[in-house]
Amino acid sequence: MKVLAGDIGGTHARLAIVELGDRARILAERTAPSQEVRSVAELVESFLAGQPERPSRACFGIAGPVVNGMVSGTNLPWTLDARELARSLRIPALRLINDFEAAAHAVSRLEQKDLLTLQQGERDPRGAIALIGAGTGLGEGFLVRAGSGFSVQASEGGHASFAPEDARGWELFQYLAARHGHVSWERVLSGPGLVAVFEFLAAGREWSGEQALRAELAREDKGAVISRHALAQSDPVAVAALDLFVDAYGAQAGNLALTVLATGGVYLAGGIARQIAPKLGDGSFMNAFLRKGRMAGLLARMPVQVILNPDVGLLGAAAAAALADS
Repeated sequence: MKVLAGDIGGTHARLAIVELGDRARILAERTAPSQEVRSVAELVESFLAGQPERPSRACFGIAGPVVNGMVSGTNLPWTLDARELARSLRIPALRLINDFEAAAHAVSRLEQKDLLTLQQGERDPRGAIALIGAGTGLGEGFLVRAGSGFSVQASEGGHASFAPEDARGWELFQYLAARHGHVSWERVLSGPGLVAVFEFLAAGREWSGEQALRAELAREDKGAVISRHALAQSDPVAVAALDLFVDAYGAQAGNLALTVLATGGVYLAGGIARQIAPKLGDGSFMNAFLRKGRMAGLLARMPVQVILNPDVGLLGAAAAAALADS
């Protein structure tokens, strides 16, 4: 079966024709900057015009809450309606789902080479599975056992209130509250969040190399610059920013794991996790993940892995497309 899959985040909109079988195979794909896409229908039509046939099934994972087949992306400039899109594209079986719901559909298709293990744990094959991932925003989702398989559940837990754990966290909270009012976990755990953490730590401070770093920040993607210098240990404020970011990441991943009782495993997805995988593997993420008092022993038994496969959103959307009703 060949299906049309989409992974539409706040930064990039990716489309692909995926062949589903024993293994999913991407046959053709296109990527466009999300903020430059005037119409998803136009983008899809342009992509399909170069394909030999029009698939009868499609699914798009969207960074935002999907309610009754409609979504206004949290970090996207348009609203989509699955029924209208199906008519416009002449694809009878078309679904819109949350992007982390899409990623969850791909979990069963991941191979060991697609994963970096942070904690081996003791996987319960019938236990719930949690997914969390920082990108342009903070995505969350989970799977729960349903009969012989799993039911995929979307979540907007990234917009739950940020909870500082120490004095520095409280100072960060106040800094962000002055900017935004409500401080969600996404305000910290996202590309813009990492930049905000850096600016919080840099406020009123001067250090060697500051001017050169700020020149890079003005030219390039700010989050990528901060991550690069932090991983290279070449800037002290970037290092401190990534330290704080990863500590918060581990804390919220632990919160999600407890909320859904993720004895089936915890997966970190998204571009930032792949980018900072060496930092995630140095122990600081897991220290924060396990810092839950009486629940530390329970969390220590949960497998925790980073998804390294950059196509997980497309592959999950393709798997979900196969389930679409015509």
